[in-house]
Amino acid sequence: MTSKITLTITQGNLKGQEFTFESRTTCIIGRAKDCYPKIPDDDKHSTISRYHCFLDINPPDIRIRDFGSKNGTFVNGKKIGQRESHQTPEEAAKIQFPECDLQGGDEFKLSDTSFRVGIALDPENLKTVKSEKPPTVPSNQPKLWEMLKAFLFKEANVGVLGDYVLLKELGKGGFSLVYLARNKLTNEEVALKVMLPKVAANQRAVNWFLREIENTKSLRHPNVVELKESGYADETFFFTLEYCQGGSVIDSMEKRGITTLPVDEAVAIILQVLDGLTYTHNAEIPNVKLADGSFGKGRGLIHRDLKPGNIFLANVGGKQVAKIGDYGLAKAFDLAGLSGQTLTGSAVGTLGFMSRQQVIDFKYAKPEVDVWAAAACLYAMLTGCLPRNLQGQDPFLAVLQSDAVPIRDRTSAIPKPLAKVIDLALIDNPEIYYKSAAEFKQALLNSINIL
Repeated sequence: MTSKITLTITQGNLKGQEFTFESRTTCIIGRAKDCYPKIPDDDKHSTISRYHCFLDINPPDIRIRDFGSKNGTFVNGKKIGQRESHQTPEEAAKIQFPECDLQGGDEFKLSDTSFRVGIALDPENLKTVKSEKPPTVPSNQPKLWEMLKAFLFKEANVGVLGDYVLLKELGKGGFSLVYLARNKLTNEEVALKVMLPKVAANQRAVNWFLREIENTKSLRHPNVVELKESGYADETFFFTLEYCQGGSVIDSMEKRGITTLPVDEAVAIILQVLDGLTYTHNAEIPNVKLADGSFGKGRGLIHRDLKPGNIFLANVGGKQVAKIGDYGLAKAFDLAGLSGQTLTGSAVGTLGFMSRQQVIDFKYAKPEVDVWAAAACLYAMLTGCLPRNLQGQDPFLAVLQSDAVPIRDRTSAIPKPLAKVIDLALIDNPEIYYKSAAEFKQALLNSINIL
């Protein structure tokens, strides 16, 4: 048995309906057709907004945030969000109301519809659950990295982790450090990534994340960064990856002092990324959860966090080769509940590269969300802007309610045939236009041939 959360409607016309969640997901409650749980779009429920509130669920944890609804969201009778009577929905969208943690037995109310929260704990992990939630360490708190570095730097001020000597720091994320490291046995240089849990983790979460690492190890393609080794010790995960001398696309652009790439260079990078996606979306994966709940061979992995910072550049035979990095591991780490972050806290930085489908149906995101993200990466590399305007409003609502700005509205330097393909690739309402990486790649090649 795994931990699960059940939402039961206890008041209103939908009384008695239940919704159960057994894994990490996000969901939006409202009258819009793509909401879940969906409230009927009729006169009886007209006081509930189309996109009323947001739930971030990671059993046994759940939190809620109001989207600036007209009539508000109430938790145990206390208002947690509501726009003022004089404010329009557009004005309310600029307000990001605070999130509220929910506990078992809590009730939250949307107009006349009330939900009761039920939390069932996994008995295998009851010993790891405390009566109070452990404090989350902010990602920018220096003590976190001081703790991590104190663990790593042991031998005469030389960083060492297992068989690896840490040569220099390459980067730092919300809950990870990346080093250039050398294997003491083979002298091979690798990128070594250390991920430190910020909260007490249960063994099921650890096992889930380690299984994701093993699945990622199975990926072998010229346009995917190779995962080499992994380990877990002292509440610290680490794994070694193929080292790409050029760093990420973002690193490369910063070193060159530029904010956009030439058309031919940006398109060449994305064509290679699409080759990597075509492979990973169809690759045989050794250990996935099957429909009957058992584990066995499956097919295809979805990245879920593709962005220019996760596209790396290597020099192979004198040619620049683009490689998709961090293939879902940061996202898997977060999904396992090991980061101590909420999806709303960790995802905001990458929402510009997320389609509506991934926000609305996070758990069941399909490969096409990576295709949309690849188009968003190309857009950003060519314009220096995100496809959607996220500033000045709740970024989740911006994804749900706005479309990508046509790329030639950002810069007229983009050739019209290419611009048409990119704009089509960024359609995600009601569905994503290009369903596969191969389809998007062919459209890009056709547009280039026209130039």
